[in-house]
Amino acid sequence: MAYILKTLNSWFWWENIWMPINCTWADFVDRDGLVFPKPHQLYATIPYAFVLLIIRFFSERYVAIPLAKALGIKNVRRVKPQPNPVLESYFQECSRHPSQSDIKGLAKKCNCTVHLVEKWFRRRRNLEIPTVLQKFKEAFWRFSFYLTSSIVGFIFLYDKPWFYDIWQTWVGYPFQTLLPSQYWYYMAEIGFYWSLIFTLGIDIKRKDFMAHVVHHLAAIGLMSGSWCGNYVRLGTLVIFVHDTADFWLEAAKMFNYARWEKTCNMLFIIFSIAFFITRMILLPFWILRATLYQPTYYSTTPVIAYFLFNGMLLTLQGLHLYWGYLIFKILKRFIFLK
Repeated sequence: MAYILKTLNSWFWWENIWMPINCTWADFVDRDGLVFPKPHQLYATIPYAFVLLIIRFFSERYVAIPLAKALGIKNVRRVKPQPNPVLESYFQECSRHPSQSDIKGLAKKCNCTVHLVEKWFRRRRNLEIPTVLQKFKEAFWRFSFYLTSSIVGFIFLYDKPWFYDIWQTWVGYPFQTLLPSQYWYYMAEIGFYWSLIFTLGIDIKRKDFMAHVVHHLAAIGLMSGSWCGNYVRLGTLVIFVHDTADFWLEAAKMFNYARWEKTCNMLFIIFSIAFFITRMILLPFWILRATLYQPTYYSTTPVIAYFLFNGMLLTLQGLHLYWGYLIFKILKRFIFLK
């Protein structure tokens, strides 16, 4: 078993996968003021994820809840049904909406009335429905992170030449030094998506639940891979392009839960514009152009990572097309049906 793991590890870190021809991992040793990303640094994203979860807990409790109350959102407390192993087993394994004949059978088995069984299932189903306050707290946390990430990302990038000239992302590659700002930007982003993976079981499940799972895994894989291959300049641009639209959506959700309809509508329109500019224009025609087309000027023999990273970026773009279709449907109803 140890031999198999060692063999797989050597295959995974084969130089031809990650870096141009005539480059080895020995070339990525820090020297002469050059600092390179190191794969083992990615282990730190797991404890960073738990730090973010702690920050999330306190921000939701001491900021989101008071803000929700100020906006008029009440904390609805649902009545829990009486513990009943027979009904709970049926609810979990058979159906949450039993037929009338099943209700009568369960009433006989539990030695109670049909009305009590119906009441038990109604209360049990209500427990599964997230409250408005739960939705608000989740939207507030995402809004806080995306807004902070967007502001910090702009501060980190505005004075970098590759922020204005995409060709600069390849100048000097692969021997581009890692900046401290890039390190913290990456660690925070990967840690955030790990934290979202860890809370999938308790966060609110929506219709696009599986799309979010694919998105989070693709984002972690893409950022981790770009870190190992020192595609950090392009990676920071991808992160920035994604986060700058998302906080508008979370803000619209927060005001929607507070029933501030005009504010919600205005924020959603701003989000839609930002989404289509960043995800439908900048990402495919600016960043994907830099990852698919420009590398051919620097190497006539693409490495395997070229296909892996672009495959994940195209997967993300496919998700953006799916979400763009949903956004377009909402805008269509908003404009024509008011």
